[in-house]
Amino acid sequence: MTDGEETVALDPRTLRGLAHPLRVRLLNLLRERGPSTASRLGEQLGQSSGATSYHLRQLAQYGFVTEDAERGTARERWWRAAQQRTVLTPEQGRQSWELAEGYLRAVAQADFQRTEAAIANLPAVSREWQDALYLGTDILRLAPDRAAELRERMSALVAEYGGGADGDRVAVQWQILPLSDS
Repeated sequence: MTDGEETVALDPRTLRGLAHPLRVRLLNLLRERGPSTASRLGEQLGQSSGATSYHLRQLAQYGFVTEDAERGTARERWWRAAQQRTVLTPEQGRQSWELAEGYLRAVAQADFQRTEAAIANLPAVSREWQDALYLGTDILRLAPDRAAELRERMSALVAEYGGGADGDRVAVQWQILPLSDS
């Protein structure tokens, strides 16, 4: 299932574990903010602790989260992300399209919600961060091989900037989507 400790490659079995929007959001929070409890995650997401607890157990069943025994007590179970990144290869997506579609929609929804929250928080951030914000769309004409090349180059550039421990946490969201001509 893993390509290393930091990345998990999805397959038809593990796709079932992430084909739910709340699970994607829970996993994102654990990856972005670190270990937490079902109750705390439920408060952050506007969900009951029962719902978040159920979905955390499902994520654990598929290997996406693990219990953080060092933080846990008899009354509280702490959870942490098992990996920092999830990858869905085109081949795996084609093999299980219905599950892949559910996962991709959940990721898109989580990205949209993250963007909405960042926009709502703009008045509270520094002027420098307000000036650094970027949302934009460029429509290009690319053949599939050039789109794949662009994806690889963008991934490498993001990785180059992502290694430091200093600075504030930021989300870098970008997409390469074929557009319909209709």
